Amino acid sequence: MKVNPYLNFDGNAEEAFNFYKSVFGGEFTALMKMSDAPDADKLPEEDKNRVMHISLPLSKDTILMASDILPYEGHTLKEGNNSYISIHPESKEEADRLFNGLSKEGDIEMPLEMQFWGDYFGSFIDKFGIHWMVNYSEQNV
Repeated sequence: MKVNPYLNFDGNAEEAFNFYKSVFGGEFTALMKMSDAPDADKLPEEDKNRVMHISLPLSKDTILMASDILPYEGHTLKEGNNSYISIHPESKEEADRLFNGLSKEGDIEMPLEMQFWGDYFGSFIDKFGIHWMVNYSEQNV
């Protein structure tokens, strides 16, 4: 079984994923706009450029995916701390790179540093309101 994080945004999914792509690298494997849907002509003009689905592979086993909500359908985005994306890099250097890149212009909850349980760990909320954890463990490498 694979588990992939799926995020929702309020009109800035593509901007967020371009930012994530600048940190993780790689290429999008999907980018569909609402205007690509079969009845797109029925959408309000301001919603046609919203993202229906976008995906960015982070590794051979993990794909980060997202879409934008549709306000005209009554959707509302509620940002909160009920979910985090937990990243487990393969080196301390990669942990630093990912933490520093993704937390840029965000809010650091816990600085990336050695923790009492023996892992190099930190958490933050990125500039798009997404909660992240970076956890490097020498034992799991």
